[in-house]
Amino acid sequence: MHAVAISGSPRKKSNTEILLRRCLDGLAKSGITGELITLRDKTIKGCRACETCRRKKDKRCNTRDDDFHPVFEAMLKADIIVVGSPVYFGSATPEMMALLDRAGYVAKVNGDLFSRKLGGPVAVARRAGHNFTYAQLMFWFMINDMIVPGASYWNVALAREPEKVLEDKEALATVDRFAENLAWLAQKTAG
Repeated sequence: MHAVAISGSPRKKSNTEILLRRCLDGLAKSGITGELITLRDKTIKGCRACETCRRKKDKRCNTRDDDFHPVFEAMLKADIIVVGSPVYFGSATPEMMALLDRAGYVAKVNGDLFSRKLGGPVAVARRAGHNFTYAQLMFWFMINDMIVPGASYWNVALAREPEKVLEDKEALATVDRFAENLAWLAQKTAG
């Protein structure tokens, strides 16, 4: 089993990244390998709805010259996908949504390539908006026929300044439980 965690935060060592690394560390305790991909140093443009991928039944988005394909390939190879975003004006970052829109579209028109993969979202807010952002990201998992385990609460945290998320003990416990449940579910669905 292999997991990929994708951070939509533009900041280095962001609070979102800290939570995603914690989730990967939790999965590693159960023998699940993982990698963190950050979008901060990548250019991923939005979907233009050209439908080239649908017409050609091609697992490639041929209309954009950017960093989409290496991230998409990592998502396809992974058994578990976890995405995280800080809240920007009440929603996920544009970079995260550009990735998810394109990945979802290419996957759907090529036979639901993410179907029954495991995963889930994480959202971090300074003060508010994390529930909407969490739901926004969760919709992507649901429309892609993926399996998302619960946790002791929603995978959300309150933090703004660097490393402040480490003070949100409930968020840390929630992400720990989410990782435990992902690992448990991975074991139950393996083979």
